[in-house]
Amino acid sequence: MKKLVLALTAVAAFSGSALAADLPARTYSKAPPVLEPAPSWTGFYFFGGAGGGVWDANTQAVTTVTGICQTCIIQKQGGDGWYGTVGAGYDWQFSGAWVAGIFGDGQFGSLKGSIVDQANAIGSVTGSIKNEDNWAAGVRLGYLVAPTVYSYVNGGYSGSHWNSTSLVSSFTGVASGLHTNSFNQNGWFVGGGVENKLALFGFLGPNWFMKTEYRAAYYNTHTVNELFDTTGVLAPNSITFKPLVQTISTSLVYRFNWTGAPVVSKY
Repeated sequence: MKKLVLALTAVAAFSGSALAADLPARTYSKAPPVLEPAPSWTGFYFFGGAGGGVWDANTQAVTTVTGICQTCIIQKQGGDGWYGTVGAGYDWQFSGAWVAGIFGDGQFGSLKGSIVDQANAIGSVTGSIKNEDNWAAGVRLGYLVAPTVYSYVNGGYSGSHWNSTSLVSSFTGVASGLHTNSFNQNGWFVGGGVENKLALFGFLGPNWFMKTEYRAAYYNTHTVNELFDTTGVLAPNSITFKPLVQTISTSLVYRFNWTGAPVVSKY
């Protein structure tokens, strides 16, 4: 009996060794790396910056009462200057790399130029007129040319404010006794730009971006009345004024809920 037990034990030991020899060597592998979430452009943002601009306007001298042109010659006047801008908006990323959004902003500064009435009864008169501020509300649509670089076009509704001015002789600079009042004029705008994450350049935090944008705002025709300084009564002449304002600006953008790649510990 003892000999049988010993024989079975020996067979089992031999079989186990043979099976172990046939098994492949145990391999060790690292845990798969944690996939970083793709950045998302969906969320609110605000921005502030500065830029420069030019405006030009088709003008014409008309009779105040009838609106009939005096010389029926359309003149182009213009101006330029600098401004600051602030605004806010909301973007929505969809279909992979497409981003759409709504926004509103204001521009505050001084784009200064001239307004001229060549058909005035006392001779040609001119004044200094400034586009002091503009506001806009619109939409934008664009494509992510890289995960953190957004190229877009935009458009929408815009308003503008123009200052009052004293009119002087175009030849001598002597006061004419006439002035114009300030006025507002509305219209629409189109433009486009590029927005990119500032971390690409190694400074500021992960929520900071920079955008550079061009805009052209087309405003409706406004009749600028000439008034006598002493009485405020309308003068016989007025000036039609149809401006186009073109601006370019660079702004810092802060995106509140930017989601990008988190910092992953090495250990």
